[in-house]
Amino acid sequence: MNRIYLLTAMLCLSMFFSCTEVERDNCYDEKSINYKKCFSDVPSSSNSSCDISGYKTVQIGNQFWMAENLNCYVEGSVCYDNSPANCRKYGRLYDWEAANIVCPKGWHLPSYDEWQELVDFAGGHDIAGKYLKTSVWGGDDRHGFSALPGGYGYSDGSFSNVGDIGGWWSVCNGMCTASFAYDLDMYQSNAIVIYWTPSNKSAFLYVRCVQD
Repeated sequence: MNRIYLLTAMLCLSMFFSCTEVERDNCYDEKSINYKKCFSDVPSSSNSSCDISGYKTVQIGNQFWMAENLNCYVEGSVCYDNSPANCRKYGRLYDWEAANIVCPKGWHLPSYDEWQELVDFAGGHDIAGKYLKTSVWGGDDRHGFSALPGGYGYSDGSFSNVGDIGGWWSVCNGMCTASFAYDLDMYQSNAIVIYWTPSNKSAFLYVRCVQD
């Protein structure tokens, strides 16, 4: 019996090490190894199981932001095109309810006023996109926000606009409806930041957390 167990273990190990880097996306459960640090044993006082220590952060004006999109698994989140490679590149997409609980302790989903402060510091509505986007997206990223065009996801399982548009959730500030919340958008085609855009709460957008 022990010999059978040993042979089974050796077979499992050989399968693991035979995976290429890409193939290993299918060797692991997406909730664990392929994503940034997510733990089940964090203090109950934490907002979520995400660990901020795995993320780049940046000070922009008087604010401290995550310098990359959140990429921690919670129910109500997906990868663009359901591809783990897109989660690694762009972060995870979250529906609005998930976006409201996923920021780690000490951080939170930005309000309209906090987004507005960022946009104002970056030069205002007409030019801020240029200074907040990466060079691969037509910006110069002078403030280190490093926005990427990760596209959107929809409740029917479809996805669109990767490479062209990025959208980030905001808290309500009393202006949501039963079905719609608001987000900040940036576009490939221009430097304009379109903020306070109504989106269906069941849609999937990105999350940037700002420090409390």
